[in-house]
Amino acid sequence: MRVQIRRLDTRAIDFESEFRRLQHWSAQTDAAIEERVVEILAAVRERGDAAVLECTQRFDVLAATSMQSLELTQQDFAAAHAAITPAQRDALQAATARIRSYHERQLEHCGCSWSYRDEDGTLLGQKVTPLDRVGIYVPGGKAAYPSSLLMNAVPAHVAGVGEIVMVVPTPRGERNALVLAAAHVAGVTRAFTIGGAQAIAALAYGTETVPRVDKITGPGNIYVATAKRLVFGQVDIDMIAGPSEILVISDGSGDPAHLAADLLSQAEHDELASSILITTDEHFGRQVEIALAEQLRHLKRADIARQSLASYGAIIVARDLGEAAAFSNRLAPEHLELMVRAPREILKGITAAGAVFLGDFSPTAVGDYIAGPSHVLPTAGTARFFSPLGVSDFIRRMSVIELSKNELAELAPKAVRLARLEGLDAHARALEKRIKH
Repeated sequence: MRVQIRRLDTRAIDFESEFRRLQHWSAQTDAAIEERVVEILAAVRERGDAAVLECTQRFDVLAATSMQSLELTQQDFAAAHAAITPAQRDALQAATARIRSYHERQLEHCGCSWSYRDEDGTLLGQKVTPLDRVGIYVPGGKAAYPSSLLMNAVPAHVAGVGEIVMVVPTPRGERNALVLAAAHVAGVTRAFTIGGAQAIAALAYGTETVPRVDKITGPGNIYVATAKRLVFGQVDIDMIAGPSEILVISDGSGDPAHLAADLLSQAEHDELASSILITTDEHFGRQVEIALAEQLRHLKRADIARQSLASYGAIIVARDLGEAAAFSNRLAPEHLELMVRAPREILKGITAAGAVFLGDFSPTAVGDYIAGPSHVLPTAGTARFFSPLGVSDFIRRMSVIELSKNELAELAPKAVRLARLEGLDAHARALEKRIKH
């Protein structure tokens, strides 16, 4: 059975119009969903714990009578960690260690305060402090992702965040031991078994039991994404995440089966995921297409992946690798694989991508779990101006200014003139009163 996937050629007359269709997703949400989320946010803001309990009972079918019954403890984390298999513990510990090591190096570059004195003797600088408290949303139930918890919590922990609050839905009371074990190794401070828009509202506004946070990170469904967008301003958020994306650039030198497997690794996420191959070798592109059809026969989520490829997948034939890189930059994909003979040379021309994987031994899947950098990445072309989640997302920067009396006397007259030009009399007077004598 052949796989349905677009075939494009950059030399075709209609290529531009077809290429634009690949830039398919936007953060716009369904009006009915947004209306419901607004109601939930308002209820939690007004009635706190009571509204969160009602939503949890209704949407998660969880018969909770108090918020205290929905709070997880450090003992719960430790017990889950002890209950999983040694191999599972080893995998979690190894992933945590690599994520921590990578972000500790980030901290060295972006997490330091600094200052200097200019030629006039003025002290200027920057003070860096971690956020006081952050909230992390983790999908729960059967579709649970301990890797997502690690990728959000570990950078926050490295940054020095004082309190990391996890929210994780447990539909019908179903807790995932791997998620709780991951919370144990990642340094989660508090956790609540709540989810959906009500969990986002509780973190953003605070309730009698759930503390208000400074920032919310982590993936979720359309209700969670909509809630995050609506509470932005009350708190910071990481980003509005769209469907998963992968773009592979190939010169025909790799194994078609490897590239097909990488494309399917993102296509299996959901029907809106985007999996695109740009190759300079048309014959190689057809080999990848054949490999896709063969591998789909063995996937548990084949129906989802097949629909994703048919709707948002593509195999594009480019004139050369330079052109391939240019089209990649226009798409600004979440994951970019450079499966070429000299990937570092092509990397020089890449300006926009969430994460770049170099060579056949660096598949996207390793970055999803254990490579080190956070897998929380910009999607839907937002890598043009957003960056991966990291230590810098969990710190604050404050400007520091210190002038002496003589330095102020030197600078103030010019500042007064600028204030008068802008019609801000009080600004000018605040300066003049200090230098009057």
